[in-house]
Amino acid sequence: MGPHPAVAAIRLAVRRVLHDILTDTSRCSRTTGERAGGRIVARLTRPVGDIPEQSPNERPPSPLVLVACSGGADSMALASALAFEAPKLGVRAGGITVDHGLQPGSDLRAEEVVLRLRELGLHPAESITVTVGRDGGPEAAARDARYAALDAAAERHGATAVLLGHTRDDQAETVLLGLARGSGIRSLSGMAAVSGADGRYRRPFLQLDRQTARKACMVQSLPVWDDPHNADPAYTRSRLRHEGLPALEKALGKGVVEALARTAQLSRDDADALDTWASQAEASVRDAAGLLECAKLYALPPAVRRRILRRAAIEAGAPAGSLFARHIEEVDRLITGWRGQGAINLPGKVVAQRQGGRLVIRQG
Repeated sequence: MGPHPAVAAIRLAVRRVLHDILTDTSRCSRTTGERAGGRIVARLTRPVGDIPEQSPNERPPSPLVLVACSGGADSMALASALAFEAPKLGVRAGGITVDHGLQPGSDLRAEEVVLRLRELGLHPAESITVTVGRDGGPEAAARDARYAALDAAAERHGATAVLLGHTRDDQAETVLLGLARGSGIRSLSGMAAVSGADGRYRRPFLQLDRQTARKACMVQSLPVWDDPHNADPAYTRSRLRHEGLPALEKALGKGVVEALARTAQLSRDDADALDTWASQAEASVRDAAGLLECAKLYALPPAVRRRILRRAAIEAGAPAGSLFARHIEEVDRLITGWRGQGAINLPGKVVAQRQGGRLVIRQG
């Protein structure tokens, strides 16, 4: 008799991601080997003793994959699936929990999570304490601190990837939050299955619902911790989870979460295509000095033009996280609604202004 359907589902999701990681690692290794081979040929003019000996049977070390685990049902289910699947594929598996220090006893809970990770057989397993700032609000500040800690841990341990336990429900919430901000199609695309530097972050559960992860923990007798912040109405995502989505399902019927997750994927495909178009078109709208020509920008579709403007603002020093659609719309009016208006102030002390048919975006 096989495992419970919920357990089988989470293991299959993790197995697929591990296969992808191994494929990517193998491809990178072949590329590196080819480059290294080129360097060795170039050095053959030196004495043979200068070339380090390598065993023909020497294999590169097995890749290390970490799981980010808060102790909640989603991440505990992910940790258990990683612990089960990784050894079968020759992958080393470890776990990291981040202590945000925002609740009394958070350090003790972090120690408990580390103990559970070790009991699953994950190594390394460690807790990282972070200091949460205030920029962007409490949720954004905690997220920034968490990802910074995970990036540091991945670098320190030489991890190939970090698995995150975001589910289809999380994806639906992210899409609705993006819709509420009115930030465009990129916000509606939600979370990517692969993100971060060199594809470091992987989200195996984006096609699974939250209940499947919780059921998998229950049938495996895995203890889980329910973060009280997830039920605190002071947080926007919490209100959306416990009030907004249930209201939508009551009004529209079941299937809202699945539809929103599908919208995220379709939006991401469209946004990626437009990003590629904008990247290719950017060179054609710059003059010999590298300045943006307003007439050529005007001829582009708005979605492409605004992507070029956003990228130019970021390159000039505007923080991406503080650059909103309203900022780009104001800059866009310098091209589409030019009436002699003055400079536009952007975040990061960046200024955009029209000068002699050119759009100049620079530090003010």
